[in-house]
Amino acid sequence: MMRTLFLQAPTFDGFDGGAGSRYQAKREIRSYWFPTWLAQPAALIEGSKLVDAPPHNQSLADVAPMARDFDQVVLHTSTPSFASDIKVAEALKAVNPSLKVGLIGAKVAVQSEESLRDAPVVDWVARNEFDFTVKDVASGMDLSAIKGLSWRNHSGVIVHNQDRAMLENMDELPFVSEVYKRDLDWKKYFIGYLKHPYVSFYTGRGCKSRCTFCLWPQTVGGHRYRTRSVGHVIEEVKYILKAFPEMKELFFDDDTFTDDLPRAEAIAKELGKLGVTWSCNAKANVPYASLKVMAENGLRLLLVGYETGNQQILINIKKGMRIDVAKQFTKDCHALGIKIHGTFILGLPGETTETIQETIKFAIETNPHTIQVSLAAPYPGTFLWDQAAREGWLDTANTEYVDAHGVQIAPLAYPHLSHTEIFTSVEAFYKKFYFRAPKIAAICNEMVRDRQMLVRRLREGVEFFRFLRERKAAA
Repeated sequence: MMRTLFLQAPTFDGFDGGAGSRYQAKREIRSYWFPTWLAQPAALIEGSKLVDAPPHNQSLADVAPMARDFDQVVLHTSTPSFASDIKVAEALKAVNPSLKVGLIGAKVAVQSEESLRDAPVVDWVARNEFDFTVKDVASGMDLSAIKGLSWRNHSGVIVHNQDRAMLENMDELPFVSEVYKRDLDWKKYFIGYLKHPYVSFYTGRGCKSRCTFCLWPQTVGGHRYRTRSVGHVIEEVKYILKAFPEMKELFFDDDTFTDDLPRAEAIAKELGKLGVTWSCNAKANVPYASLKVMAENGLRLLLVGYETGNQQILINIKKGMRIDVAKQFTKDCHALGIKIHGTFILGLPGETTETIQETIKFAIETNPHTIQVSLAAPYPGTFLWDQAAREGWLDTANTEYVDAHGVQIAPLAYPHLSHTEIFTSVEAFYKKFYFRAPKIAAICNEMVRDRQMLVRRLREGVEFFRFLRERKAAA
């Protein structure tokens, strides 16, 4: 077995590379997700090591010498971070010229030819669902026989092997939490809307929804929700409770944990027996009865992608959601005491000055506990990328997603709506949502009740204002 280093490479300050390549930018408040997509193949390979540089404040100078101790390095890359990641790979190869370099992630899944062509330092990339592809490489298998692999042969010719079938028996995957325990300082990971310290992992892959902008289902995970058995999930939960006894919240990072409601309820009931406080991603259409079962068994918070408050935009992006259903769902969550972290996207197809205001009004009226406002980002491999290129909304040859400091920029623009107006609307959204008397009072009451929360919110407030300053500088 090849000695394999799995690396989330150092990049700009505050970069959250662990978030599945779905939000590759500096966040409003410094946050770090567990690098689950690297931890999963690492768990399959004996003697591997996982290094997650950003949350551990590791620089290139810290990481590069590690190359001497390994036969190959596997980096998780993305469209925004690709150029930076290649520079890191080149630095590692300079330290150990015999080091093999492999890449995983949505970027190389859909642009395997371009990635290998543009980065001579890279020996191979694993396409689509890459766990066992990486394991086969590490085992020393002939590269020509490995499904799902694109690679550079001895003559420098790029070869694309046969696709690998999607994994059907998800219980074949070992626990990622064991790799967290072995290699990471788990308390370095924190999310503003989750209790700290927290742990997250996936109980399944794929999402039934067809959102045109969503990267992972269109490039790696697919649109079938393939799940681990309830028993397998609970086994990992029990391991986490022993390995991380100080954990205050468990987060299920599945794209849409509520896609299979009977299973979600079954897992919830088992979590209730264990006394676990937990949260998950959900679509804004979960019926009251299911919400009640989950709330009675430890559910604290749902991360919900509302995206917009305009029905036509929801239709345009194939969200499969109705505004009236989302409003009722939110009322039900409030009634049951379930907190919501609502996520919104500005600049989606159909956006206008008026629809932006409509979305802000929707957010204020439904009043999630916290919100996240992003800019529409058409990544290669998505329907939105192809649509934007076809309609002339995007300069695909010169597309940038973040600036030099990691601040997300607005790549899309329309004849009636400029880059600048979309970009500046994010700050207006945040101010109108948070800087109103009821929300300020609720946050203050929360801080008064919990001293630890007081410290966190004060720190987050400082970071938030710093983020706004950086956005103004970027504009």
